[in-house]
Amino acid sequence: MTIHTRSLMIAAALSAGLGAQLATPAAAAGKEKCYGVALKGQNDCAAGPGTTCAGTSKVDYQGNEFKLVPAGTCTDMKLPGGRMGSLKPLDRDMPKA
Repeated sequence: MTIHTRSLMIAAALSAGLGAQLATPAAAAGKEKCYGVALKGQNDCAAGPGTTCAGTSKVDYQGNEFKLVPAGTCTDMKLPGGRMGSLKPLDRDMPKA
């Protein structure tokens, strides 16, 4: 492999990594992560152990999964059963093992 080819491969890998970083939902302008508000299978991504990413929440309002919402609206959301959105992961409504 030539030096030129190797340099191109490294540049492509770095560009792909940067592009993926910028394309993540968390980079969306004017949005914030709101935990515990997504319906089953409608979360935007994961927050901790036992989670993976978008569309994987197992129960409605799963506390360790988030949905992107307009900035400043999360903690004002009122949900069934007296639940509210949170800017931090929650321990409530976790799927049963």
